[in-house]
Amino acid sequence: MYLHLDPNFIPFTSECDLVFETSTFPGGEPHIRIVSEITSEEVTITHRIKEFNDVGVLLIATNALRNMGVEKIHLVLPYFPGARQDRLMTDGEALTAKVYAELLNAQNYKTVRIFDPHSDVSPALINRCKVISNLGFIKQVCSELPKDLCLISPDGGALKKIYKLAQQLEHYPVIEASKTRDVRTGALSGFKVYTDDLAGKDCLLIDDICDGGGTFLGLAQELKAKNAGKLYLAISHGIFSKGLTALENTFERIYVTDSFQNYQSESLTQIRLNTLL
Repeated sequence: MYLHLDPNFIPFTSECDLVFETSTFPGGEPHIRIVSEITSEEVTITHRIKEFNDVGVLLIATNALRNMGVEKIHLVLPYFPGARQDRLMTDGEALTAKVYAELLNAQNYKTVRIFDPHSDVSPALINRCKVISNLGFIKQVCSELPKDLCLISPDGGALKKIYKLAQQLEHYPVIEASKTRDVRTGALSGFKVYTDDLAGKDCLLIDDICDGGGTFLGLAQELKAKNAGKLYLAISHGIFSKGLTALENTFERIYVTDSFQNYQSESLTQIRLNTLL
């Protein structure tokens, strides 16, 4: 049986989807009531976390299932919130990834599935975590693009994953890139692409998260300066907090999953996770 808490994100189709009602009390507290009869001791919850209140809905839904006698609950949470805050950079910060992980661990889920985590830290923090890699996503992207494509690693954090992808995809070269980020202000500078001349080759930038997009816009300028051909962008988790316009004007096409939210744009291809899970 499945409990899909986000009605716009249904990665599994089943005749056993649970029906529920949600409301919010005047004080702002979320409330849920599961209407369907539970006929199984095992339920899978799916959800997308876009704000902290979504975590509250997940927790009270879990409690409601426990109160109905469900012993085994699985969780599919494709975008793990707080994943970028997985280490302390300055004094006074919270280790946000650990906070979210502890909330999940307290629910004693049978399994927790997350998609393309930001680093190895999140899976290590979450009990019984199962990672879904971005290989299937990137395979679908590459099937639509030229065969002599270069894969671009936007920074040091992405290197390990991109080299593993390149090995599994077999015939795509990897070009390394880097940037400098001010840990106090978040300002980006010092973009570098470590090759002399791309000789007109098309390039696919691959990363797990696109928030404002500054990393990719800055690297796009450097790639063009190194004689890159067409530029493409593949993002597992598209937040796009500053909109899509600048990215659409820079990249030939943007590829993203529906792990965070749904988008509609003529310049964007959204690959549904139901084809990958």
